[in-house]
Amino acid sequence: MIRKLCTSVLALLIAGDAFADWAVNMPKGVTRLSAETYEIHMVVFWWCVAIAVVVFGAMIWSLINHRKSKGAVPSQFSHSMIAEVIWTTIPVIILLIMAVPSAELMIKLEDTRDPDLTVVITGYQWKWHYAYQGEDVSFYSTLARPSMAARRRNSGIDPSTVENYLLDVDNRLVVPKGAKVRVLLTSNDVIHSWWVPELAMKKDAIPGFMNETWFRAEVSGVYRGQCAELCGMDHGYMPVVVEVVEREAFEVWLENEKGGATPVATASGELK
Repeated sequence: MIRKLCTSVLALLIAGDAFADWAVNMPKGVTRLSAETYEIHMVVFWWCVAIAVVVFGAMIWSLINHRKSKGAVPSQFSHSMIAEVIWTTIPVIILLIMAVPSAELMIKLEDTRDPDLTVVITGYQWKWHYAYQGEDVSFYSTLARPSMAARRRNSGIDPSTVENYLLDVDNRLVVPKGAKVRVLLTSNDVIHSWWVPELAMKKDAIPGFMNETWFRAEVSGVYRGQCAELCGMDHGYMPVVVEVVEREAFEVWLENEKGGATPVATASGELK
């Protein structure tokens, strides 16, 4: 028994490196709205923890101190009006406390007025099309070639050797840091969902319908996501990559795109 326990502990320690990047909580993100979403999430989480401690603590205490072996005798009553009022009033108050900041945040998330940039995103099986409104710049974004090659059966390529396997694309959505980016989402075939956790964004792309949302990234970098709606056999090969660059680098990238060139904007603001 001890040997099995030691073996299990050793196996967990060895597997620790494999799960080093695995997280169970939502990310704080790189936008003010994502930070506010995270804060509300944590407030609700700790409320739930406190409720669980009280409820399960009372249950465990009752089981220990009112068991038959201690001679406990069950009370003879059908209900208690006071208890019903208490366990109805307290949850209502807690829900109201949670509802106010949540409603305020929902209003902010839907406020797409006065954007600095508008991007029309169209979902396809299984790729994305990006069009910069008023800029005459548009392109398709599909799974990057290294991931595409490694995913094929009997390819002989170890997926673990491919950087950002299944999370990289050939053409990234490039946006300027600090700009309010309005996103208009639709689909050309089936329902897709454009999801980037670090931007606190997840919006469905529905055929014949235009959804809208927005984000303002405050930190330069590359942020990865995926289609979050089961959309067919290659649903798992439809990543999203957003690159946030300095405004000057974005303007250079935009002009090059209009000229037909395809430079790559890096998070440091350099183009290559």
